[in-house]
Amino acid sequence: MVKTTRNMLGRYVGKWFYDKGIPVDAINNPYFPPMVNAIQRAELEIKPPTAYELSGPILDEEVEEVRKWIEEYKQSWPKISITLMSDSWLNKVSKNEFFNFLAYSPKGTVFLSSQNISGIKNDANFFVRLYDQIVEEVGDKHVVQFIMDNASACVSAGSKLMDKMTSSMDPMCCTQHRSYVGGDR
Repeated sequence: MVKTTRNMLGRYVGKWFYDKGIPVDAINNPYFPPMVNAIQRAELEIKPPTAYELSGPILDEEVEEVRKWIEEYKQSWPKISITLMSDSWLNKVSKNEFFNFLAYSPKGTVFLSSQNISGIKNDANFFVRLYDQIVEEVGDKHVVQFIMDNASACVSAGSKLMDKMTSSMDPMCCTQHRSYVGGDR
């Protein structure tokens, strides 16, 4: 009986995964077992959430939970410091270029902001202003390292920014970082 029920459950879960194109390794997501447990504990009269609830009130609750986590995360910066990371990418459809900033610490990584830099002259002075803005937002005393793009304008901006900083920050190029991690020097 248990084997048949488990097989039926597996088939329904599988159908949902396959139909929606969800990668099967999503089953290893840490949020999957609690979801299954909540479904198992639910009374028969309880209906699953609607699309409206998932895209409205439930989403709002999750956003608020993430905001609280980010604020707690930021409160830890004076104790543990952070590495700022930046990366640019091109939207191949709209042809817009974006520059993203993230903060990394032993507590995790958090997205800070994204800037649309399409049509802007991407010279060292531009990047100094961009980096300076994000460092000002997080507080230069919290930044111990800045991992950035290897473009010469970024490297030059990193050196200029380091001269302005009150803390000891180490700008590092992402391409160099990747090659060091991979052992290719």
